[in-house]
Amino acid sequence: MSDKKSKEGLTVKKEDNFSEWYTQLILKSGLADYTKVSGCIVLKPKSYQIWEKIKDNINNDFKSIGIQNCYFPLLIPEELLKKEKEHVKGFAPEVAWVTEAGNKQLNEKLAIRPTSEAIMYDSYKKWIRSWRDLPLRLNQWNNVVRWEFKNPVPFLRTREFLWNEGHHVYANQKDLEKDKKAITEIYEKAIKELMALPSLFGQKTDKEKFAGALATYSFELILPNGKAIQGPDYHDDGQNFSKAYGIKFIDKNEKEKYCYQSTYAISTRMLGIMFAIHSDNKGLIIPPKLAENKIVIIPILFEKTKDEILKQTKIIKKELEEFNPLIDDREDYSPGWKYNEWELKGIPIRIEIGPKDLQKEQVIIKKRTGERKEIKLKNLKKEIPQILEEIHSEIYERAEKLLDKSITKGETFNSVKTAIQNKKIILVPLCKNPQCEEDIKEKIKGTKTLNIPENQQGLKGKKCIVCKKPADYFVYIGKSY
Repeated sequence: MSDKKSKEGLTVKKEDNFSEWYTQLILKSGLADYTKVSGCIVLKPKSYQIWEKIKDNINNDFKSIGIQNCYFPLLIPEELLKKEKEHVKGFAPEVAWVTEAGNKQLNEKLAIRPTSEAIMYDSYKKWIRSWRDLPLRLNQWNNVVRWEFKNPVPFLRTREFLWNEGHHVYANQKDLEKDKKAITEIYEKAIKELMALPSLFGQKTDKEKFAGALATYSFELILPNGKAIQGPDYHDDGQNFSKAYGIKFIDKNEKEKYCYQSTYAISTRMLGIMFAIHSDNKGLIIPPKLAENKIVIIPILFEKTKDEILKQTKIIKKELEEFNPLIDDREDYSPGWKYNEWELKGIPIRIEIGPKDLQKEQVIIKKRTGERKEIKLKNLKKEIPQILEEIHSEIYERAEKLLDKSITKGETFNSVKTAIQNKKIILVPLCKNPQCEEDIKEKIKGTKTLNIPENQQGLKGKKCIVCKKPADYFVYIGKSY
């Protein structure tokens, strides 16, 4: 048994070797697997159903505010991709191309979708003629390919990933501001209420914004290794793309104008972020709202009482069927081995029932977050929802503590160096000169600005940490995935 356990369980600690721990977690808990294509993983049913739950929740919220789903082709002609120069420049190193079909060379290269602005906006310019055609709010759930040359990491950095990409068109900037508020509130709700994660919301600097956008707004999260990673984002594209692709409309005064546009996305990267932040050295921890099976029932079997215990186990399963419970009644594994396996796989609640429990008309409840307690059979159905809420709150609070202790403040260049050495991110005053940002990047390798928080209280009188001129904003700086 001991050999089997050591092979099945995690063999390194999260705090000792985060990268190896994370890789083992993903593979051994059954979330994903590698393929023959570097950087392209299999999302096994365990992780894909989590993505489906996130997708379905967000999709329902999108539809509730009038967003419609659609689907555009995977392949994009080179001619269309080139129309917005800044956009193309930003994606050029990551684009994968189709150059031949069968044995024939194509007349024009086709890009495998890195994002869909080019292919969608060629249609938008045909569909939009008048102010009556606006707003146009379309979203698609699809896959994209970005040929990253950095070291691939399952979920966190893959060459193909799943996401939503919304592409909205409005008649004016005012409507775009309302759009930003609605979309970012939907993402914030999903991050907090489904994934049990706190985040830092703010605007990207001009240097770090999305290629082709006027402004980018992001949710930044902090991994246990001290690195920041970007979650969902929203882009105010202004009229940049409408001018590049000729998307115009006739307004109520019979004047021709360019449209205002926005784009936004959340991807399967969030799965990796969630697994990395919540999970521990025993294995996976899944927020209860995203767990397919919220309960595993483990009967403690002895020959004399086996039939009676199994009968009660089935009664419990039926009573708790809304939580999709599993029964582990395998007799060739010890209860301890089963406990370890289900902790590795991240089931939120374990119910144990043996002969003594049956006599007392109770079960033992073990939360994946640690607490173990006795509950009377008659109270079980009533208490399970509350226990699931407790687990959600506990893992959110743990993640919040990690975020809080990962943040520091400073007003000098040296304070940034110290923060990075201590695996923290730091809030500092900075000016808008991109050279100051570049200096930080060059002198502290792997470091960049993350985003500018909305709360800028106390900025007056602060100096840029690089050039010492008046600061334009406080900005988070850190190492980033």
